[in-house]
Amino acid sequence: MARATKTRSSKRGPMKGEGRAAPRNGSPAWAIRRARGVQVAESRALGKLGWLVHGFSTRPGGASVLDGKPALNLGFTDWDERERVAANREKFAAALDAREMPLVTLRQFHSDVIHVAAAPCTEAPKADALITGTRGLLLGVQTADCVPILLADTRRRVVAAVHAGWRGTLARIVVKTLGRMTMEFGTRARDVVAALGPAIGRCYEVGPEVAQAFAAQFPSAADWFDGPFEQLAHGEEPLWLPWLTMMPPGHVLPPPRVQLDLRASNRWQLTDAGVPEKQIAVSELCTACRTDLLFSYRREGAKTGRLMAVIGIK
Repeated sequence: MARATKTRSSKRGPMKGEGRAAPRNGSPAWAIRRARGVQVAESRALGKLGWLVHGFSTRPGGASVLDGKPALNLGFTDWDERERVAANREKFAAALDAREMPLVTLRQFHSDVIHVAAAPCTEAPKADALITGTRGLLLGVQTADCVPILLADTRRRVVAAVHAGWRGTLARIVVKTLGRMTMEFGTRARDVVAALGPAIGRCYEVGPEVAQAFAAQFPSAADWFDGPFEQLAHGEEPLWLPWLTMMPPGHVLPPPRVQLDLRASNRWQLTDAGVPEKQIAVSELCTACRTDLLFSYRREGAKTGRLMAVIGIK
């Protein structure tokens, strides 16, 4: 089986300048392009495929206002006005030269449910992954820490957009999406190019229940965690409750935690499913560390925006 590859987040300052710039995360596999007042992160591997359009949105610009600054919020959140979000979506599509492509989005609920889109939807399906082989549709998934994954079958010309939080990752949603592409369109894993966009990095703190769940599902799970993974994964939690430790108030240690690298887990799943490692691009931009550029629910709470990763066949 393939071994997990650890990713690291970048904490460098904002990028300056116009036009296509050097990748923020130091990786030649990624670039951030400025267009129509917004910044779009792109996978160079997907960008080489002239028959598709794709992009990962960022925070700056837009009609929304967050912390006193213009923000490209692409999700219909409680704090933002629908008209502003609609304007942001139009602006993002324009930056991708995809204004004429109907946007298909989802009502995401951290599942392994996959929807195959053959036409524009009058109502957003309840799912966490989208697949299409239809030209002219723009598939989009929203994130604010979870991993956005774009897939492209270079032989069959089929594309997919996947939303993978820890629950979706645990449920192997990206592998199930590949399987659905194979069932519906004859996709072969070796023909797929994958891009894992900006997401929370290895600073993502989770509890023992998550460590135990991953240990039960994946033989390589230990590679994706920092902290006392082996201890927590096997239920050997230290006695931290005051009445068990007999420690005085104010001296009780917090419950043990570990840090999970969701991107490494999804990358391992893709390679284990047969996607060549050289055809998988992983952004190192961390949403929690780079709130100047991205939105982070973990870092900012409910009053933050939503990023969007989109892909479509021209």
